[in-house]
Amino acid sequence: MKDIFSKTVYVLIITLALLGVLNSPTALLLGFVYTVIFNNPFKEYSHKAIHYFLKISVVGLGFGMFIKETLETSKEGLSLTFYSILLTVTLGLLLTKLLKLDLKLGHLITSGTAICGGSAIAAISPVIKAKSKTISIALGIVFLLNSIALFVFPAIGHFLSLTQEQFGLWCAIAIHDTSSVVGAALGYGDEALRIATTVKLSRTLWIIPLSIFSMFLFKTKGERIKIPYFIVLFIIAILINSYHMLPETTTSLIVLMAKRLLIITLFLVGSTISIKDLKSTGMKPIVLALTLWVFISFFSLFYILN
Repeated sequence: MKDIFSKTVYVLIITLALLGVLNSPTALLLGFVYTVIFNNPFKEYSHKAIHYFLKISVVGLGFGMFIKETLETSKEGLSLTFYSILLTVTLGLLLTKLLKLDLKLGHLITSGTAICGGSAIAAISPVIKAKSKTISIALGIVFLLNSIALFVFPAIGHFLSLTQEQFGLWCAIAIHDTSSVVGAALGYGDEALRIATTVKLSRTLWIIPLSIFSMFLFKTKGERIKIPYFIVLFIIAILINSYHMLPETTTSLIVLMAKRLLIITLFLVGSTISIKDLKSTGMKPIVLALTLWVFISFFSLFYILN
């Protein structure tokens, strides 16, 4: 009986998200509360769903963008992206040694903070031949900090009176995972959302050079580098919208559904956060992740405001 009730509540929350009743922070919080009360019965499927739903959402958002604006935005964020990745990876390697942390775990947390959270961790893991427990710990910590960012960043943005452009760029650089970047920008405004999505996806391409660097760092050979191919679909969606290949009513509907699918994704992210797993990791990985996150947040904010 309890199992049927928990599944009914799960479906009900997803339905509310699909109908546009929930916003990003509420969906994430409901996911976390749900898994504490009911012990998520779909945890195994949730991870797979997050992987696919996020990519579909991002491609859908492309139907609301234009190629000229996208190229200009990518160009503006290029130097900040380069410096933030370089400094974060360097600091991550140093702190991993200072904290005497497992090198692979430290590198995964660093990669997730430097580029794009779960996507970077998933891409770098096979390259360095990380164990499943190491991957789970890195993902758990990154998802936890992502959850905090979703609530904290918009509040800081409003407190500092950041413009749509400034907030979108800050989100793209300082928040780990694409889901939380888009989720935080979603409530701040359409311009912030456009900039955050564009810069974050151009940032995702840095997975390729980081994967090559990781091969040399861990002396691994013959491992396939994962290229984020969904970015190609995102660009195609922008081109379709830029050249008005579909009616505006159709593209507007696609963008609306993409935003709602993202809300569902954030609920799923919240439902996969495990306090038990995080407690078992000890403090060192959390100290590393928190230090890197604070560094990249302050560095990027200082860069943007100056």
